[in-house]
Amino acid sequence: MTENFPRTVLDFESTFATEGSCREYIMNLRWPEGFICPRCQAKSAWSAQRDRLICASCRYQASATAGTIFQDTHKPLRLWFRAMWYVTSQKNGASALGLQRVLGLGSYLTAWTWLHKLRRAMVRPGRDRLDGRVEVDETLLGGVSEGPRGRGSEGKALIVIAAQEDGKGVGRIRMAQIASASSVNLHGFIEQVIEPGATVHTDGWHGYSGIGNKNYRHEATVLSGRGKNAAAELLPRIHIVASLLKRWLMGTHQGAVSFKHLDYYLDEFTFRFNRRKSGSRGKLFYRLMEQAVAVAPAPYNSLVGGKGDLHCQTQPVEIGRAHV
Repeated sequence: MTENFPRTVLDFESTFATEGSCREYIMNLRWPEGFICPRCQAKSAWSAQRDRLICASCRYQASATAGTIFQDTHKPLRLWFRAMWYVTSQKNGASALGLQRVLGLGSYLTAWTWLHKLRRAMVRPGRDRLDGRVEVDETLLGGVSEGPRGRGSEGKALIVIAAQEDGKGVGRIRMAQIASASSVNLHGFIEQVIEPGATVHTDGWHGYSGIGNKNYRHEATVLSGRGKNAAAELLPRIHIVASLLKRWLMGTHQGAVSFKHLDYYLDEFTFRFNRRKSGSRGKLFYRLMEQAVAVAPAPYNSLVGGKGDLHCQTQPVEIGRAHV
């Protein structure tokens, strides 16, 4: 399918002037080669009331929005599209309060919910893992003092970051919140986000020991005794990413991000960072739309609950200095 996306605000407004044009855009993204029944895979259907499609083979009633983040929405698709255009056209993203004001939404909760739904769509299903040579280290969010690594860090969030080397610069990144800097958590993260056979560059923390036995080339640099700036000098890409992350959380979200939702903000930062060289905001809108129709719906109760069992703390993150 040819990538079809608006280039300017005027282009956006004319392209998505009606509910029908928005629905047709979603259908083209979901079924670029024509309708395929989600139940029986038949390719023939007829239109019915309430914008439904009825499979000519099994009579299954499908819709453009079912099974996407737009499922069961009571708001116009035009408003959703404007929200996505606004979020992707802002260089540093949008806060819930900002989105509420721009769209004239009736409540802050609606804007907050929409942004979290969109953040779910910022992780592409089956995305490629990092490869080549990759720096991995952790950083602490919360407070200005540094506690022992992975221990004694109450009131802080521990974030592990993987940054792909791109010459002297930073390529793609991945990041996640972990409960502690144990080998179980660190190895699990590496195996999830880095392609086997890659070179993993870490410091000498024992939590990384043994990763070389899991089909990775492990390069460990011991930082002890090298001075307080050693981490920034020897793992420079991690230092850059951690600093930008904290600046973004403080600037766009004023640091008021709860631990249990932090992973979704990390997903948004990763989405933006990995597409920072894109010459068109419209293409970011297109990528988000592509993923919005590919991910499962996110009911409100799942949004409130956060991302798994690691997020047992609910206080907001206060951004402090980098751990690395």
